[in-house]
Amino acid sequence: MAEATKGDTVKIHYTGYLDSEEQFDSSVGGEPLEFTIGSQQVIPGFEKEVIGMEEGEQKTFTIDPDDAYGQRRDEMIMEVDRSQIPDNVDPEVGMNLQAQQQDGSTVNLTITELSDESVTLDANHPLAGEALTFEIELVEVNS
Repeated sequence: MAEATKGDTVKIHYTGYLDSEEQFDSSVGGEPLEFTIGSQQVIPGFEKEVIGMEEGEQKTFTIDPDDAYGQRRDEMIMEVDRSQIPDNVDPEVGMNLQAQQQDGSTVNLTITELSDESVTLDANHPLAGEALTFEIELVEVNS
């Protein structure tokens, strides 16, 4: 039976849970997640757990924040003047926005607070600071 190693393309069915046991994502009932081990397409802790698995194998594991989306960082939260939000956007708490950085890359932002004068934006990944538990099944390995 094929064992997953670096450079292999794998297909995985997964369900992800927070510490609160709330499910945050799942591929079950849809197409499996496909990625190449070693290509940094998935979070590091997820990839480490897949290495060495065989087709058909199932496992459950928990990934610490440092091997997932990192710790929440206060410096990634900013307050901007409401005039900096485009006129065609009606800001609401929980709304996701994208901003272009000076190097041309984009950053995802979530509105966390609103006032008449300002908007608080959080550039942390929504799952930053969270330990993530996954139930996975390795569906296919292609070397």
